[in-house]
Amino acid sequence: MLLEPLQQIPGLTLRAHAPLAELTRFGIGGPADLLAETVDPQAFIAAIRACRGAGVPFYVIGDGSNLIVSDRGFRGVVLRFAAQGLAAEGSSIVADAGAPLQALVDFANSLGLAGLETLTGIPGSVGAAVYGNAGAYGHSISERVTEVEFFDGDALRRFRNAECEFEYRESVFKCHKEWLILRVILELTPGDAQALGARSAEIRRIRDEKFPPTMRCAGSIFKNLLVADLPASVAAGIPPEAIREGKVASAYFLDQVGAKGMRRNGIQVADYHANLIYNAGGGTADDLRALVRDLRDRVQAQFGIVLEEEVQYVGY
Repeated sequence: MLLEPLQQIPGLTLRAHAPLAELTRFGIGGPADLLAETVDPQAFIAAIRACRGAGVPFYVIGDGSNLIVSDRGFRGVVLRFAAQGLAAEGSSIVADAGAPLQALVDFANSLGLAGLETLTGIPGSVGAAVYGNAGAYGHSISERVTEVEFFDGDALRRFRNAECEFEYRESVFKCHKEWLILRVILELTPGDAQALGARSAEIRRIRDEKFPPTMRCAGSIFKNLLVADLPASVAAGIPPEAIREGKVASAYFLDQVGAKGMRRNGIQVADYHANLIYNAGGGTADDLRALVRDLRDRVQAQFGIVLEEEVQYVGY
């Protein structure tokens, strides 16, 4: 039984039959057989090796902001690296992967270090933000990442920015899901703390109007699209005002297929934002997945393009 070897790892907290719904923004999903959490990188790596050595399925999560967990839960071990350290070294910040992205933004702003202020209000952890190259208002976290420390399954490694292969909402870590981010170094620019805080506060006000903090959702469900990647016939039909910085919002296409207000039991598309799906109460993961599939199929049928979800699926 794997439980005993895991119990021998110092600094590892274990919880059997842990309800994963408590760890996701949607508030849905069944239990994990075992939840293992730690703030110690070595304990985290030891837990991964123990799972692999025993042949037990495992899944690594961060802040749970972009997860859809199966109603049946996860048969195996869910691992969570919860270290949240933040430290400044001149104009650089060293951030543990488990630190909330908002904490990083607030920390940088308070020190008068510019470059992250537009990322305010984006849910999730620093590690997840790097994994998915999170961004908003024309800026992405990749612009400020200088180095990423990660575990590749065998050893600790470090990548410089170019090696991370960042693209729009993409990174090399998405192509190698077994590579687990532990720490990130970011290089920022000296700025005015008060001005940075004010900029973030205004962005947060606008974001909270669209995605209220109490709403059980993951923000936008589908990625926006690069106009250059669209079929010419589709791109030609997009009005100029719908294109910003070479991208068109998935909500534009979802609007055309009548997404706003659609509902499947307790899961609903907002009536004011076609790319916002939330748990209105009593929703299940199967309901959510079915509604996402319906929306994707409608857009594909009408436009011949496939929308890509920003969320990750666990237990399917």
